[in-house]
Amino acid sequence: MTTGATAARPAVAFAVATAGIAIFSGMDAIMKGLVLDIGVYNALLWRSLAGVAIAAVLHLARRPAWPARATLRLHALRGLVTTGMAVLFFWGLARVPMAQAVALTFIAPLIALFFARVMLGEPISRRAIGGSVAASIGVLLIFSGQARVAAGPDAMWGAGAILCSAVCYAYNIILMRRQSLLADAIEVAFFQSAAIALLLALAAPFLAVAPAAHHVPPLLFASVLAVASLFLLSWAYARAEANYLAPVEYTAFLWASVLGWLVFGEVVSPRTVAGAVLIGAACIYSARRKAVPMGNLEAAT
Repeated sequence: MTTGATAARPAVAFAVATAGIAIFSGMDAIMKGLVLDIGVYNALLWRSLAGVAIAAVLHLARRPAWPARATLRLHALRGLVTTGMAVLFFWGLARVPMAQAVALTFIAPLIALFFARVMLGEPISRRAIGGSVAASIGVLLIFSGQARVAAGPDAMWGAGAILCSAVCYAYNIILMRRQSLLADAIEVAFFQSAAIALLLALAAPFLAVAPAAHHVPPLLFASVLAVASLFLLSWAYARAEANYLAPVEYTAFLWASVLGWLVFGEVVSPRTVAGAVLIGAACIYSARRKAVPMGNLEAAT
């Protein structure tokens, strides 16, 4: 099934993707607390199982046809990549401040620009390149500011895990774009949640521990936010090119800074604020462009 082939107004897709990132950032804050309490594996396992139940209600209520084999392969591949990405990211997030963690992931959109060129044949616009270069300068400012904040002894390992997660996420952006051309957002949310839960469940006999009663509400809330974010991002990537939406990822820093300060008391330095302003300006600059035809990506699927 091919959906979202017609280009929508780019600003609408950009706004929807931005909302998806904001919701995802809220989920990150909840998950950081859960990882600190019950560990990365159990936090991801129970959140994913709850996410499958939520997504199943939305997807199966429509009585959908079973996806084609090629679509299932893409669902499975993205589920595998996302599982590795999530384990690495949340393990690292428990060891570094949220703003620093998000700043490190900002290499992902830059890598995704070149992944999109090689794998999808998408042109790299001058605005996309200019916006990403400006945003990367903002990332350097952020990192230098966050480097002055006191961190735990294993912060270096956490930072390394997040950098590895960022490379996975760059590939995930491309898979999201390809996946959105073959399936609608609700189907994507269901199969991605199911794939992640299935992969994590393989280790359940050895690692799973039932959550305490007070952990159930945040696990359920994190699941709702994860499914909502996945739906919005899938909708947006079905209607705009990956190299156009990639700079949206930079807005996550704004949310991470606020949530890290409010929830965990994490300090944000003036350099970090300056970097955030530069990143926001780069995103606005990259968003000012006309819609482009989407048909050139059909062959990539």
